[in-house]
Amino acid sequence: MAPADRPAVRGVMPVEEGAGRAIGPRVWEVAALVHAVADTLAARFASVAVRGEVSGYTRAASGHCYFTLKDAEGTAALRCAMFRRAASLLDFAPEEGHLVELRGRLAVYEPRGELQFVVESMQRAGAGALYERFLRLKAQLEAEGLFDATRKRTIVRHPACIGVVTSLAAAALHDVLTALQRRAPQVRVIVYPSPVQGAEAPAALAAAIETAGRHGRADTLIVARGGGSLEDLWAFNEALVVRAVAASRIPVIAGIGHETDVSLVDFAADLRAPTPTAAAELAAMPREEALAVLHDLARRARRGVALRLDGQAQRLDRTALRLARPAQALAPHRERLALLSQRQRTAMHRHLERQQQRQAVLASRWMQAARQLRLRAVQRLDVLVARLGALDPQRVLSRGYAWLGDAEGRALTSVNQLQPGQTVKARLADGRIEAQVIGIEPDKPRR
Repeated sequence: MAPADRPAVRGVMPVEEGAGRAIGPRVWEVAALVHAVADTLAARFASVAVRGEVSGYTRAASGHCYFTLKDAEGTAALRCAMFRRAASLLDFAPEEGHLVELRGRLAVYEPRGELQFVVESMQRAGAGALYERFLRLKAQLEAEGLFDATRKRTIVRHPACIGVVTSLAAAALHDVLTALQRRAPQVRVIVYPSPVQGAEAPAALAAAIETAGRHGRADTLIVARGGGSLEDLWAFNEALVVRAVAASRIPVIAGIGHETDVSLVDFAADLRAPTPTAAAELAAMPREEALAVLHDLARRARRGVALRLDGQAQRLDRTALRLARPAQALAPHRERLALLSQRQRTAMHRHLERQQQRQAVLASRWMQAARQLRLRAVQRLDVLVARLGALDPQRVLSRGYAWLGDAEGRALTSVNQLQPGQTVKARLADGRIEAQVIGIEPDKPRR
């Protein structure tokens, strides 16, 4: 084959016939090389399907959509572009972490020389491994009560000091400090630095939050970070950080990512802000508004003091007027004293009258009781006299009875005490006799 008929290898100049050495490799123009690569990709990957997780999804004002497609392990990524016509055919709203299947073609974005996948159709294949992990963690921490609304504390309205937990190199720190300087320059700011991305970020964030609470200098704590993909914000989804926020001794405002970004720290914080700048605005009242409140309070205080002083001055004038005329000031007291004296005399007279009436009643009752007692005593005495008279031995003797006794004066009550010839003494109604027993005749026993 003649040299002119040999096919040329792209990127290498053909060797001339008879040449003793090869000519060096072809030097490409940048546009030509990028265009050649694009042609190769278009020919090799004209229609392909790929599966991965959506990350950093945005929709431009033109209607075109841009995002990154990552594998489940996060070890590879592919920039994707879906133009307005294809985006209008979507039947769902792609979100961070969604697992999707794309159909389209590989191409090179020539102005930047970047590889991209031009999406012609998108179908949802699942929620994505990272997003599913996010949902599992959310359910677990919610079951523990870390997201309960009853745990939320009120943010201090007029803080003297605000703590900020974020990276010293983060744009979020600049946004927070700028907003606070503009809005409330009188508020002191303490930064508790911590990485906000990477394997060491969760432990460092939790330690910074705990340190801020232990110091107790800040009235409010802002946990901030700029926007990013679900992977970029994952440190704020770790249970260690979420529990640290929930256990913070200081009320926490979460300003993580952009307005559409959601992390588990947002649910555990006492207040969620859509951006770090918004977190700074929610943490402190504007200086002008605070000054207006202070001016209003000062005006009210001056007015209250003036009214109080005016009232006290009037009271002082009335007191001075009374002191200028002592007799007039003492007149009401004299009248009151006379009234009290009259009431005292009246009360004493009434008391004495009641006591006299009570004594009269008691005396009447005593006399009546004495009469009744004397009457009962007389009646009882009469009864006793009658009983005593009935038992008088003299009266018995006057009825024909006699009292017998032996020589020693002992009473004889039975014939068994006597013997014939015994001398006995007898007591009659009108005198005494001595007699001798002639005979004894006992009574026959009764049946």
